[in-house]
Amino acid sequence: MDKKLEKLQEIIGYQFQRPGLLAHALTHSSYANERHWDKTRCNERLEFLGDAVLELVSSNFLYHQFPDMPEGEMTKLRASLVCEPTLAYCAEEIPLGDYLYLGKGEDQTGGRKRPSVVSDAMEAVIGAIFLDGGLANAKEFICRFVLNDIEHKKLFYDSKTILQEIVQAKGREDLSYVLLKESGPDHCKLFEVCVMLGGEELGRGSGRTKKAAEQLAAYRGICRLKK
Repeated sequence: MDKKLEKLQEIIGYQFQRPGLLAHALTHSSYANERHWDKTRCNERLEFLGDAVLELVSSNFLYHQFPDMPEGEMTKLRASLVCEPTLAYCAEEIPLGDYLYLGKGEDQTGGRKRPSVVSDAMEAVIGAIFLDGGLANAKEFICRFVLNDIEHKKLFYDSKTILQEIVQAKGREDLSYVLLKESGPDHCKLFEVCVMLGGEELGRGSGRTKKAAEQLAAYRGICRLKK
């Protein structure tokens, strides 16, 4: 077995009975395209399955964790927990991007850190675990890497507003967002942004849009201020 796959299994705490499923989950369409493989050999079908498993597990978790929460609030909270920036952040903690099979072009233009790529791979891994070991193992992975630290992750829903409120309540200087880097082709840009409080950098984030990058930077700024 590929040593990288062995290492990743150690990190996620799950040993695949069929390691080929994990390799499949890590195979981006750009890698399959370069090799002229059939489209089903990339991770998009596993991503589709993993997305459904993630929605079921997160819905069940929120239903039991917050018995008094109305349906509308649960929907909003679930959306913040399974959105692209949150999943990309969760993937970064592993770090999943290091283990992806990417085409050369995708790799050279920052695909390993592109939120859309790593968040899709996160869902594909969930789908692969579900197929390999059933719902209980998929649930364990989701609870460990996605549904942990909900108080922080739900801030993704509108981090910029929350950070602004925290700063204003402390009577501090104005916040500003600075574009650090812009990379990738026009149809698939990646923006890196930092949020500044006066002359101090609070956090950085990257995303397919400036707004997504700013939300992630703001989230990291919130985490830093709360510490």
